[in-house]
Amino acid sequence: MLRLTNISNNSWRLIQCRPILQQSTQNVATEHGSQQKPETSTTLRKRPTQLTDEIIRVDHAGELGADRIYAGQMAVLGNGPMGKTIAHMWEQEKEHRRKFEKLIQEHRVRPTVMVPIWNVAGFMLGAGTALLGEKAAMACTVAVETVIVEHYNEQLRQIMASPKPDKELLDTITKFRDEEQEHHDTGIDCGAEQAPFYKAITEVIKIGCKTAIAISKRI
Repeated sequence: MLRLTNISNNSWRLIQCRPILQQSTQNVATEHGSQQKPETSTTLRKRPTQLTDEIIRVDHAGELGADRIYAGQMAVLGNGPMGKTIAHMWEQEKEHRRKFEKLIQEHRVRPTVMVPIWNVAGFMLGAGTALLGEKAAMACTVAVETVIVEHYNEQLRQIMASPKPDKELLDTITKFRDEEQEHHDTGIDCGAEQAPFYKAITEVIKIGCKTAIAISKRI
């Protein structure tokens, strides 16, 4: 199925809902014994502004949660027709998580105390919706990515309005926002709106995501 989609930067993209083949089996396999290589060194920076501190903390929590959601989906659907499509999105989420883990260390930002809870909750959400079927899993993806794209857009406005915009953070969030939008569009193309109780599922998940964001900003 082909669809022409307008992304946030006004460019047009042709989306095809089919397994994404360019990822190698080794890279997209579930995390059975595989570990990312640790950063060899970390450059400490000056203590961040309150805005930067808040952005890094909440985005680190959000990307960790997204990583675990896709891990849960892969645990259930990884060997099915949607496996490679989900794995491709998961690889991008793992890249997002690694980047914010690096920024956490460099800026000496305290992670949210909710990390263990978001870790478990994210996996349960991903696996739970996947157990309801592929379309329900895609509905979960659409709901989560809708909130994340809105959240990133708000952060971009805040950064650009600050006296000294952080260019690295601006570029990072812009790139990740665009990739999250692609995940949202992939979910739509792959039948999310055909899931049973689509509106109810997505609204509940959106409320949960917004609540998690609000909590992670503060504690």
